[in-house]
Amino acid sequence: MWVSSYAKVEPKLGGWPFFIWYQFLWVFLCSAMTYTAYRLVLKARPHRPMHREADRDGDEVAR
Repeated sequence: MWVSSYAKVEPKLGGWPFFIWYQFLWVFLCSAMTYTAYRLVLKARPHRPMHREADRDGDEVAR
């Protein structure tokens, strides 16, 4: 990793050193991207029950 890109105090944001708010920014960005990916997968693969329902006679449907 390129440490000198984030291991600094300036610029401050609301009194917080750069390193602190930069790390929090990535926490929120990664969380948002993970949630977005999760929603995309849910939309692409709708829920399917784990067990098939029984047929009209009460027998289990063949797999």
